[in-house]
Amino acid sequence: MKVRLTGSPDFKFKAYASNGYSFDIGASKSIGGDESGFRPMELMLAAVASCSGIDVVNILKKSRVDFSSMEMDVSGERSDGTPSPFTSIVIAFSIHGNNVDRAKAEKAVSLGVEKYCSASASLDPKIKVTTKTILDGDV
Repeated sequence: MKVRLTGSPDFKFKAYASNGYSFDIGASKSIGGDESGFRPMELMLAAVASCSGIDVVNILKKSRVDFSSMEMDVSGERSDGTPSPFTSIVIAFSIHGNNVDRAKAEKAVSLGVEKYCSASASLDPKIKVTTKTILDGDV
């Protein structure tokens, strides 16, 4: 696996995957950036959520859970200082569909994040990753 990045003095970067896809990365205004693109720590949150999300979808499909879509809202708390690593990450999985089996959905989320997600397995073990499973009809 390989990714290439190009950058400029104004803190604008572009990441290129070997399959031709690309996206922009930028910096905060506080250090001279213009907020264009994802910031690196946002990418880390997106990586953990999307990696585990792919695993959750795969597990749900193998478990024959009929669902129409899924959203993930991910947030992270960071320590003060420099560097400022994440101390905790929370991923809320909203799984949509008629009569989604809660036990199967919760098991898929748990396995996806804790057992199969390579991105979360690559984090410092001190970073606590917790999840919420929300189904249609939950209040």
